[in-house]
Amino acid sequence: MRVRRLGRVSYGEAWDLQKALQRESDEEYLLLLEHPDVYTRGRHADPANTRDLGVDATMVDVDRAGDVTFHGPGQLVGYPIVNVGTGPHRGPEHVRRVEQVVIDALVALGLDADDVGRLPGCPGVWVGLAGVDPAPRKIAAVGVRVARGRTMHGFGLNVTTDLAGFSRIVPCGISRHPVTSLEAEGWSVPIDEVASAVEAAAVRQWGPVESHQAVTPAGVDAPAGAGGATSALQRRLRRAGVDEAVDISGRKPAWMKVPVRMGEEFRELRSSLARADLVTVCEEAGCPNIYECWSAGTATFMINGSRCTRACGFCLIDTSRPLPLDPGEPARVADAVARLGLAHAVVTCVARDDLPDGGAAAFAATIRAIRDRSAHTVVEVLISDLKGERSSLDLVLEARPDVVNHNIETSARLQRAVRPSASYARSLVVLARAKDGGFTTKSGIIVGMGEGKAEVLATMEDLRAVGVDIITIGQYLRPTDRHVPVARWWAPEEFDELAAAGEAMGFAHVQASPLTRSSYHAREAADEARPAPLPAWVPVTLGSKVLP
Repeated sequence: MRVRRLGRVSYGEAWDLQKALQRESDEEYLLLLEHPDVYTRGRHADPANTRDLGVDATMVDVDRAGDVTFHGPGQLVGYPIVNVGTGPHRGPEHVRRVEQVVIDALVALGLDADDVGRLPGCPGVWVGLAGVDPAPRKIAAVGVRVARGRTMHGFGLNVTTDLAGFSRIVPCGISRHPVTSLEAEGWSVPIDEVASAVEAAAVRQWGPVESHQAVTPAGVDAPAGAGGATSALQRRLRRAGVDEAVDISGRKPAWMKVPVRMGEEFRELRSSLARADLVTVCEEAGCPNIYECWSAGTATFMINGSRCTRACGFCLIDTSRPLPLDPGEPARVADAVARLGLAHAVVTCVARDDLPDGGAAAFAATIRAIRDRSAHTVVEVLISDLKGERSSLDLVLEARPDVVNHNIETSARLQRAVRPSASYARSLVVLARAKDGGFTTKSGIIVGMGEGKAEVLATMEDLRAVGVDIITIGQYLRPTDRHVPVARWWAPEEFDELAAAGEAMGFAHVQASPLTRSSYHAREAADEARPAPLPAWVPVTLGSKVLP
């Protein structure tokens, strides 16, 4: 079982991630996370149990069993996606396993084994069962769904949850017994310690686990550097366990040296882009393959300006207050694609968190402009996470790009250190949503920032589990001494091993080498991964929309 500790994730994103893992993979997962305040209501919930909810509450109707419940910070939520087979008894058996995991975890944390367990006729996990207290109290709700022999949803264990959230509903439809938490019962336990107890209990129910987390355990801090001062980036890296680096003044390995090839094609493309006042990520990000790609007449266009609203620790692109969008930019990109006769155009962007749609509308306009000017050009988009907004992603997808790329960049452990404005779970969700819409999907990993091989393989497995078709893996190069240090140089044979592992996982195309970047050999990758065109009458579904 792959255990993933994902930190705080919105309910909609977690639900879409569960659906992708259930749909696209046979692997078993346990997702451990927290939600912002949200109420969820099962298929057969009684409307009377939410009559006092009020208009300000967020309610999500879901496809699990059970009635209404509350999720909020301080509640450890666990979603096991496991194979249970088919048959009417499989669901109840799974519920008992989930309950037992929570019971075993609570006992391991020190609760009396006679005082915690099940209450007949009331699903979930209860305390106050030893007869010392007159009223049993519910400490964990359980609600699941089984479809095609695989499970979704799970449990919500109250650790330090604000119990006032339950006062506006009849929790799980049970009015005669109160809801409690570990904190309310007098137990002061950090939520990451509770998660560890749940992991250990999961082993007894589902077998060995492989665990990675995208959050830093509470209470872990970074020691100060020389002179007692460290940058925010250094502190984040140390919290993530990265404290060694390659000397920035040392020589790069021979395999990292790139020949300069400024031939006629390179000069012509540079001149064309300059005349059109266009920005390329090739230049802005200091890509080592610029000479090879430009000499072959290919480039990656960067839209929405050249100023990014995020400050990822590995990226050279300028972080500052963005300028207003240029309404003429989509047409200029399309003109350049047509003039250069590109068979494959890659369009990427800076992150624009200042815009309500994250820059999605400009992506859609650029895709459509290219289609109008160069109908046979394959259009690949390399998008930001668009702040996780499903409606923004749909704007891009409705323009029907041929390939949807979003880079997860690094392992779960290093996410907060090197891309503090993004999240591991959100990146998986963006890709899962695009795949659910029927699109060819792609993602990239940078190695050499302090991750281990097992973490890279786990990240690859997670990408494949949500249906990603194409993966790129390349060596990190430190742009300046203010960026993440290079922890180590991965050797060419190690990239060969990653490529072989990716092929065994089922990726349609794996591009792995020291100099690989997201758009490197993009045309070849897309050719390998794109399915045969669908007949015109086959509809494509995006969320609640059906596209022709």
